[in-house]
Amino acid sequence: MPPYEERFYRRKVNAGDLVSFHVAVKETDLWVSADLNLEKETSDLIFDCRQQLETYIRMHPEFSISLIPWPEDPFAPPIVKKMIDATRGLGVGPMASVAGAIAQHVAEGLLKFTDQVIVENGGDIFLRTNRSATVSIFAGSSPLSEKFGLTIPERLMPLGVCSSSAKVGHSLSMGIADVCCLLSPSAVLADGAATSFGNKIKRKEDLETVAEWATQIEGIIGYVFIVEDSMAAWGDIELFNL
Repeated sequence: MPPYEERFYRRKVNAGDLVSFHVAVKETDLWVSADLNLEKETSDLIFDCRQQLETYIRMHPEFSISLIPWPEDPFAPPIVKKMIDATRGLGVGPMASVAGAIAQHVAEGLLKFTDQVIVENGGDIFLRTNRSATVSIFAGSSPLSEKFGLTIPERLMPLGVCSSSAKVGHSLSMGIADVCCLLSPSAVLADGAATSFGNKIKRKEDLETVAEWATQIEGIIGYVFIVEDSMAAWGDIELFNL
């Protein structure tokens, strides 16, 4: 199990009139905002998706460490199938999408009890609110870190906003990007794509080429990539200065 890492960015969250709470089960550590306190429901949903994942990994141990796409498996449980499908064309293993998959699974389950929900899982977010929301872009030591954010209009929700970094957090990245932030109605796809494109940025000069590749992924509606003091942004997004 990786050592506990304080999610300091959660202290900056302003969820307005929503109720915010923390739920952790083993390595899964979520920060949730909803119309009411749904800690028990959140815990139950985490146990559900972890049971699906853990059972599959016991039967297929290589699944948890594969760095290449996993073959289609019609007998896999639902959350595993989503991870396999989302990463098949991205050149990464299915676990590259696990944080986004859990965030989306929990959020969609909670929407049976609340009209609005924001689920954050290690910086990967799935949200549905009745008004626009703002998401700050954290890029580690880059001079652009937390200098701007994204405005997410209600019309784009529900939406996944997922990030990968070679310099922040314990996730594996084979590139040098300070952050690759992807937006998609599927947080599973956004999470896997963030890892995929982060892996491809091996030097600052790769930023433009990789950014162009990202526009060709069906289901991705926007992105922000940051490498040191350079940034590429595209899609149905609105940037604002913090």
